[in-house]
Amino acid sequence: MVSVVAVALGFLTATLLLVVIGRNPSGMYQAILQVVSGYDSRRGTWNTRYIGEWLVSSIPLILCGLSMGFASRSGLFNIGAEGQYIAGLTAAQVIAIFFPPIPVLHLVAAVCGAALAGALWGGIAGFFKARYKVSEVVSTIMLNYIALYTHRIITMRIPGSNTFRTPDFPVTAAISSEMLARLTNGSRLNYGLWFTVAAVIIYWVIMEKTAFGYSLRAAGFNRDAAFYAGMRVNFNITASMLIAGAFAGLAGASVSLGLFPYGRVLAAFDNFGFDGIAVALGGSCTAAGISIVGLLFGMLRSAQPLMQSRQIPREIAAIIMGLVVVFIALRAGMQLLVEWRMKQKAGRAGQ
Repeated sequence: MVSVVAVALGFLTATLLLVVIGRNPSGMYQAILQVVSGYDSRRGTWNTRYIGEWLVSSIPLILCGLSMGFASRSGLFNIGAEGQYIAGLTAAQVIAIFFPPIPVLHLVAAVCGAALAGALWGGIAGFFKARYKVSEVVSTIMLNYIALYTHRIITMRIPGSNTFRTPDFPVTAAISSEMLARLTNGSRLNYGLWFTVAAVIIYWVIMEKTAFGYSLRAAGFNRDAAFYAGMRVNFNITASMLIAGAFAGLAGASVSLGLFPYGRVLAAFDNFGFDGIAVALGGSCTAAGISIVGLLFGMLRSAQPLMQSRQIPREIAAIIMGLVVVFIALRAGMQLLVEWRMKQKAGRAGQ
């Protein structure tokens, strides 16, 4: 309910802002309607391509949200999903170019390699946290930049690459789906959709239905209590970051192999990992919540060009996403304030 209220307040504030600057808010809602249903209210036409592009935009947001959420449920704050995403993207591109073009096996190798690269990149921060008590916040921030520039060094050394792109991938490495493209009138929707559904289910099963997930959540609530209860807290920290990194690495594969026929040379962050933090917080770090908020943020991203065509500033979408996180953070701050006041009253009553 907190997330629902935060989303509602975000849209309400954006609506009032548009009124203040003299724009008609209905244009924003018409653009959103067109994205989620394919219906263009101005022309009275339907086009399912918009639905496909909405799902395409949501896939990396959900996967990076799962990365942040998984670590958060374990008591860690993973700001490194962006670096883990880049590690996965880089691995997927290198495998796509150099692996033998064997149908099915080529695709599987690229996707699994991306997940493994993301896991290893997340595992570095997890290892240093568990072994040397290094703050995962600091280490993951640093690893983001290391991942970006390492990606550029590796990718630009591929024969035929320039500062923008690599040679085209073999067709056997693409995760494009003719069936999904046909259903959505030629959109870029691909097999990344099924990877995301599988990742959400795996996240839910691990966290809610396994003893391992229980130990992760126990450590997230109280690490010292979990340690004295006999749980392998240090192992759980490393394992949690490994799994979180795998989710982000899978997001890198979904973007690199699903949206482009060639490898990209990133000049800056794609920001899917950073937006994934907002997705996880908005979804309360649960599988269902992350999926819903990821779809919401993907919808806002996809609606930006349509908003512009209706004289609505495209930045309004980013404002809504930011406001959702702000309102959720305010709720957390209010809860901390209430708890502090209760402790103060309890202390005075004890005296």
